[in-house]
Amino acid sequence: MTLRHAARGAALLLLLPLSLTPAFADVPKSGNAVFDAAVGLIEKNFYSPAALPAFDAAATAVVNDATGKPLVTGPAIDKLIAALGVSHTGRYTPDQVDYYELSNVFRFPLRDLVRRQYPRGEVVYEGIGIASKVIDGRRFVTDVYDGAPAALAGVKAGDEILSVDGKPFSEVGSFGGKSGGAVALEVRHTADAAPMTLKVGVEKLDPMQTYMDAIRDSVRIIDRDGRKIGYVHIWVYTSDEVTAILNQELATKLKDVDGMIVDMRSRWGGGPADAAETFVGGSADMQVVANDGKPEYINTRFHKPVVAIIDEGTRSSMEIMAYGLKKNGIPLVGQPTAGDVLAARAFALPDDSILELAVADVIVDGQRLEANPVTPTVAVPFDVRYANGADPQMDAALAAMGKRLAAGVN
Repeated sequence: MTLRHAARGAALLLLLPLSLTPAFADVPKSGNAVFDAAVGLIEKNFYSPAALPAFDAAATAVVNDATGKPLVTGPAIDKLIAALGVSHTGRYTPDQVDYYELSNVFRFPLRDLVRRQYPRGEVVYEGIGIASKVIDGRRFVTDVYDGAPAALAGVKAGDEILSVDGKPFSEVGSFGGKSGGAVALEVRHTADAAPMTLKVGVEKLDPMQTYMDAIRDSVRIIDRDGRKIGYVHIWVYTSDEVTAILNQELATKLKDVDGMIVDMRSRWGGGPADAAETFVGGSADMQVVANDGKPEYINTRFHKPVVAIIDEGTRSSMEIMAYGLKKNGIPLVGQPTAGDVLAARAFALPDDSILELAVADVIVDGQRLEANPVTPTVAVPFDVRYANGADPQMDAALAAMGKRLAAGVN
């Protein structure tokens, strides 16, 4: 299995403020407020009533097993989630970056939690702009966000993280109270390399703004065999601002490129169901010009060759976008997508942890993409560990683009 995006948690498709199913059965109360609240929310809102009998049995077993003993919240809820066996369902706590990202994306249904924890209304955490994962007992950087402090300091996807300021790494705790300063990040670029220490700035990161900036900063033009190839990395699509960024960049910086590589190895999903239209649609380009003479690009369509990169980090509505591109003849390079296509909502639990829950099924072209990944046209595995800047999936995408341009394919 490709390990580049193994760190990724459940992703987002639709942010639905609704309750769909009535409580199915009464599970005995455990006396643990967090556990009991999670059970109640799942019974009331989970998208598939057919799964609730097995869930109720699992929840009852957990309660009975804990009789006379304290119920350990995290492991207990993890058992319930495992019993459901679907995407878009998990519990997140403040020691995880995902917690802050979900707080931001689901800020309306979590508005009471957001107001309580972030009096200024801005969801922020202190960090350096990376995602990481423990693989075979070692911590590796899986993603470095374009333009973030880690990228500027020379941190690379695939780096093994050894320590931060001489202490074990924690994705949130290592940077708490250090914004405006810097940390000493000890890494190893390759398996046989000596450890090296990078001085990395720490910032208060607004999760969504960090991703929007990363999408903009990813945009570049690659000269290859006399052709100009545009590139953009769509890290997330959980904001309408992503469409605005694509419209702007395609109409300006990228307007004269010969082809586009769309990197969909995303952190989260989100996005409109018709997101693929930007690259395959035939509607007219549109811009609005106000009295300052500056155009606002409302609708931009790219009509030249496109190649997309996917992997198991491509999930939720990003999978729908990948499906749409493939259906319209766009080559997909990489590994199969996550097969995580359900609609989710987030709920605050009594300890201020977050329960993300699948609340609706999603059907695309008459079929379910949940547990049915979109497969690549050109399969290219990528084990990110110690990659040291190498990216075979990107290399293969450039090669595929070269073939399309040489053949005169639109």
